[in-house]
Amino acid sequence: MKLVVGTLSTWSLRAWICSQLAGAEVELQGIDLQSESDKAELRQLSPTGLVPALLIGDIVVHDSLAIAEYFNDFSDGALYPLSALEKAVARSLCAELHAGFVTLRQQCPFSLQPVTPLTEISSDLRHELNRVDEIFCQVKGPFMFDSPGAVDAFYGILAYRIADYDLPLSDKAKHYQQALLAWPLLQQAIALRY
Repeated sequence: MKLVVGTLSTWSLRAWICSQLAGAEVELQGIDLQSESDKAELRQLSPTGLVPALLIGDIVVHDSLAIAEYFNDFSDGALYPLSALEKAVARSLCAELHAGFVTLRQQCPFSLQPVTPLTEISSDLRHELNRVDEIFCQVKGPFMFDSPGAVDAFYGILAYRIADYDLPLSDKAKHYQQALLAWPLLQQAIALRY
């Protein structure tokens, strides 16, 4: 099983964390998303030309949500809570991140280099930060649910980005953010340097 990941791709990091939560042994193939030759190779590996892509034989799973679902099935449900209702909430939180927070992504691009903290927060960014705060305040413990899962994999990268830009969160939301930032699996993902 090969996981194709890209440089500075937060979706790639999320997929890798999910693979680790599932206990899957994956071979990583890094793609330099600034290199035209690497991007041409990626187009040969993934029908969308995007990362991440999970290659299993001649099957390609080419979306981070689908990859998370695959790893959940691979691990007999390790990525989501057992309760059907909590599982539905977890999936909706992952889908919300997958489709949303566009202003946050645009104004605070992911970086492994030092960034300048934002001093001016637009009303659109404030709205998105308020929603992130609401989500983070739903936490049950150090992780969103009883054990680390897909939600933590997805929002851990966002917690890193929010800390990087020194964006404000409520005290309760900061507890979850800090727990995610201290999570060894998130630290390992950031250390991959992809």
